[in-house]
Amino acid sequence: MDPYLHEWGGMLLRWLHVLAGMAWIGSSFYFMHVDAMLKPAPDIPAGKGGQIWEVHGGGFYQVRKWLVAPSELPPDLLWHKWEAYTTWLSGFALLAWVYYGASELFLIDPAVADIGPVTAAAIGIGSLVLGWVAYDRLCKSPLGEDEVKLAAIGFAFVVLVAFLFQQVFSGRGAMIHTGALMATWMAGNVAMIIIPNQRKVIAALLAGQAPDPALGKAGKVRSTHNNYLTLPVLFLMLANHYPILWSTPYAFVVVGLILIAGAVIRVFYNLRHSGRGNPWWTWAVAAACILLAGLVSLTSSPVGRERLGLAAREAPGTTLPHGVAAPPAEVVEIVTGRCSMCHAAEPVWAGIPIAPKGVRLDTPEHIAREAAAIRTQAVLSHAMPPNNITGLEPAERRVLAAWLAQ
Repeated sequence: MDPYLHEWGGMLLRWLHVLAGMAWIGSSFYFMHVDAMLKPAPDIPAGKGGQIWEVHGGGFYQVRKWLVAPSELPPDLLWHKWEAYTTWLSGFALLAWVYYGASELFLIDPAVADIGPVTAAAIGIGSLVLGWVAYDRLCKSPLGEDEVKLAAIGFAFVVLVAFLFQQVFSGRGAMIHTGALMATWMAGNVAMIIIPNQRKVIAALLAGQAPDPALGKAGKVRSTHNNYLTLPVLFLMLANHYPILWSTPYAFVVVGLILIAGAVIRVFYNLRHSGRGNPWWTWAVAAACILLAGLVSLTSSPVGRERLGLAAREAPGTTLPHGVAAPPAEVVEIVTGRCSMCHAAEPVWAGIPIAPKGVRLDTPEHIAREAAAIRTQAVLSHAMPPNNITGLEPAERRVLAAWLAQ
């Protein structure tokens, strides 16, 4: 794909994805907050709903909720669904554009599994589909009636999947697919459970029948799942930009710790908003998990490995990507001389403990593998080296351009 098109397309898709995600998460957190703070309403029977008064933007708002449905269907009904749909659709498009469209750069690591782009995409997409089926079946099974057991099994499932992704994808690809799996659960809950159940409730009202309370209950359960998944999913989506988080062989442990931290933070706010106290212990648990995750991530840093007494974990770096020729000696000399002080197994540039984005440029094999990134960062945009701090000359950029043109 043309590098300009790839960069612009990725930027626009990411922009849309972030905007849609803000709208979805904002509305999700808002309604969880409203549910937790409902008070009795004079015209709603006890146990059937409630209301809350709010002030915002210079005005007062009265928000009322019926746990099942009101006696009559209002003429104007606002549906909250497109925020979720747009977030998932834009997110999947971004996943395909960045990771499947440039899989040899971001998704496939021959040192982990020497697979082709089609195989990698099939594994990624297939895992999202099968992951949703497994989660949905589990929620509908008898185990789904026990929240504690369901949470424990779901936790173990996500950590196992994160580990399995690490056996076939690059560290960055494994982390993003773990987040994408949980995001698929969240969007599936909206598209497959919450909205269809709401439609059934409306159909019953229009037919003059009493809606089935189980429909609203099931929707509320899945909405609660989304509430607890949100913070870990956001972390994993951001983590792909920070190689110190995913380049460790124990990244699946980091995933598990972040799942716990994100969940207990939501426990605090859900209990606080419902007037059931302020469980400050949740912040201690979250902090401990994050600190432990940071300790685990040190295993991927040369400085951290030295402090922990671990041997350096070197990537083989002895094989070239399929169909790529070894770069000429002049190119190797330029790249290693201008870039490898940061982009190496053990960077020597002060303040950089690990190669930025996990990109290694310290051997001919690594340079060949990162040809597309070199084209985008050092030839087309001149973004690298940062502020041209190592003095990459225009003539040297032309040498790189001539090599890449081949």
